[in-house]
Formats: sequence, structure tokens, C-alpha cells
Amino acid sequence: MAQKLLQRYNERERMNHWVIALFFVLAGLSGLAFFHPSFYFLTHLFGGGQWARILHPFLGVVMFVSFLGLFFKLWRDNVLNDADREWRRHSGDMLRGDKSKMPPVGKYNAGQKGVFWMMAVSLLVLLVTGVMFWQPWFSPYFSIPLGRAAVLLHAVAAVVLILATVMHVYAAIWVKGTVRAMTRGTVTESWAKQHHALWHREMTRGK
Repeated sequence: MAQKLLQRYNERERMNHWVIALFFVLAGLSGLAFFHPSFYFLTHLFGGGQWARILHPFLGVVMFVSFLGLFFKLWRDNVLNDADREWRRHSGDMLRGDKSKMPPVGKYNAGQKGVFWMMAVSLLVLLVTGVMFWQPWFSPYFSIPLGRAAVLLHAVAAVVLILATVMHVYAAIWVKGTVRAMTRGTVTESWAKQHHALWHREMTRGK
């Protein structure tokens, strides 16, 4: 008997997600090309060093604007609450394979919310600092010390964003049945009941 499916993301949200993912890869590769000389070969993917330098900030801006679409849609679901603090207290048990002590959660658990806010803050820092040394348009308006500080913060924020994305992808693969939420838009009712019981209750209320 086929399991009942619940819609987790609609078509617009899924498209938005994959646009962000695409521009994350493009902006990441073009940025890594200038992060260290050993990565400079990546500029060939964009037509050479000059084109990589020109395209990188525009790719980053498109990624940021795309993320805003999801941010304004999902930020309320990612506000931390008391249940999340309880979830964090037992996160070690979950990592050891014991999920019996995990409290029921809504659409997102504390780990997912943490990744969401890491992405949001790091993208904001990347945008602000990137503008500060974006040549030739904006960098002349900032002093050299500020520009150098912006470059450093930009690199730190990029590392944070990459780590957050790695955690996001790993968790999606680790929890079986999660990936289909962003490929088909639906999850099975048993998946929802097991991993997001409060959200399952909300989605099936009165049914």
C-alpha cells in the first residue's frame, strides 16, 4: 500500500532552492579561484582570471537575492524556541543513534534552524564586505584598512557558508527520505511523524 504524502515545499520554493544552489556553486568556485594560488586554475571555468573577477560579485549578488526569497518565506519557522533548547540537550544522544529522548519538533529542528541562520548571517556579511572591495565600483569609497578588513571578513564568512552548506547536504542525505522534499516537494507521512511530529500533527489536523 502506497504511503500517504505530505507537501513540504511547493514548486516556487523548490525552484528558489535550486537557483540558490546553482549560484552557490558558481560563486564558490569563482571565489575559491582567488582564495589561494593553488585554486587559480578554477578561473578557466569562467573564461580566465579577468572574467572570473568580473563575474564573481554578480554571481554572489544573484545568490543573495535568491536567498532572500526563501528567507522571508521561512524565517518564522526557524525562530528558536524552548523545544529547540531541549533538542540541543539531547543532540548527542541522537548522534550516538539513540533518538528515543529527542523531543517532538515542528517543521525544522534546532540543527536545521542553526544552519539556516548561519547561512543568512554569512550571506549578509559576504554581500556587505564584497561591496566594500568591489572594484572599480565601490572600493574607492572605503579606506585601505577597511578594505583589507572587508577582504578578511569576506573569507571568514565564505568558510562559514561552505561549512553550513556541507552540514545541510550531509543531513539531507543522512536522514533517509529528506532529499525528495526538494526534488518532488513531498515527504511520506511516516517520515514526517518520525522526524517532525509537531509539523505532522499540524499538517494532518482534522484529517
